[in-house]
Amino acid sequence: MIDINTASAADLDAVPVLHGHGFEIVRYREERGRFTALRQLDEVPGLAGKTDGVEAWVTVGDA
Repeated sequence: MIDINTASAADLDAVPVLHGHGFEIVRYREERGRFTALRQLDEVPGLAGKTDGVEAWVTVGDA
């Protein structure tokens, strides 16, 4: 499991559902703060509606 609040862009790109969006996820996290729920991934540019099944790969660490 990869913690979305500490993972690097490269780590996130390794997740099939998130491939190619690691940079945007890290930038979102840096600009808006830590994720508190996986559903927030839908707010990341380019990911809205594309995160089905992400919970099999990613978790939200201490928010």
